[in-house]
Amino acid sequence: MAAPMELYCWKGDWGLPSVDVDCLTVLTYAKFSGAPLKVHKISNPWRCMIPGQLPALKTLQDGVVLQTSKIISHLRKQKYNADYDLTAKQGADTLAFISLLEEKLLPALIHTFWVDAKNYVDHTRRWYAETIPFPLNFFIPNQIHKKHLERLQLIQGESWSEDDETAEKQLYVDAQECLTLLSQRLGPHQFFFGDSPASLDAHIFSHVALILSVKLPSSRLQQHLRSLPNLCQYCSSILSIYFSLDGETFPRISPKTPPGETPEYEEEPHKRRNQLLSVAVGLLAMISYALLSGIVSIQRVSGDKAVKRGLALEEEEEE
Repeated sequence: MAAPMELYCWKGDWGLPSVDVDCLTVLTYAKFSGAPLKVHKISNPWRCMIPGQLPALKTLQDGVVLQTSKIISHLRKQKYNADYDLTAKQGADTLAFISLLEEKLLPALIHTFWVDAKNYVDHTRRWYAETIPFPLNFFIPNQIHKKHLERLQLIQGESWSEDDETAEKQLYVDAQECLTLLSQRLGPHQFFFGDSPASLDAHIFSHVALILSVKLPSSRLQQHLRSLPNLCQYCSSILSIYFSLDGETFPRISPKTPPGETPEYEEEPHKRRNQLLSVAVGLLAMISYALLSGIVSIQRVSGDKAVKRGLALEEEEEE
């Protein structure tokens, strides 16, 4: 029997299977298409097949597949196609709505979690810093932060600036209009194309569920989303139908992890060895940074100078 495909993704929290929008999209699509995946939910991206790259799909034929769109395309090639019954028009609508999500809703989602100062300091960065093992939690959250800022800059264009209040206001106006449009398009239906979920549902669910589930200090998008009851019910329905049968629970917990508690999401083999390696690598990185930045310096002292310093110290002690 062939080995199953293995998916590496961020672990879940806040009532969701994963805290990352891209990982959540792939997990949801796999559920919709029936793809048999061995899922590794991790809190340390350095334990991924390619460090720092999540989600990542390990396959026998194509090695490691990265990026959400490429992972979904690979699953389709393996006959796990959630869009098999869609018409040509529905296929075109799928591409149009995914593009709308990336242009209008995703920028506000990134801004909410990674740019909004209060949300980032009090929730996002705190969660990642307390979840990622020491000492990697000192610099990996900053790397993730930088990656999201670069993604936002790419979507919004070079003219976009974090300090531009007008651009920020327009960003949230566009996101709210996008949510309203999605609510109108969904209407009374269970899914966006009727009674069966498709890839579009995986993309929409991953974006909307993050906005709905996380309790943030500043939650402009969540307030608007709660005024759209069909979208809220849509998210709850997908969670209860497709993720409650795994035997897993995703409680809404605070960023602080209880001391002494063993995380249930660590499924990788050689766990103790990997932890020790992570600590060693982190310490080496911190020492290297200290040396390169001049915080710590090493000076050579000749034997004669060392003797003279020793004698001088002895004379001072005698006095």
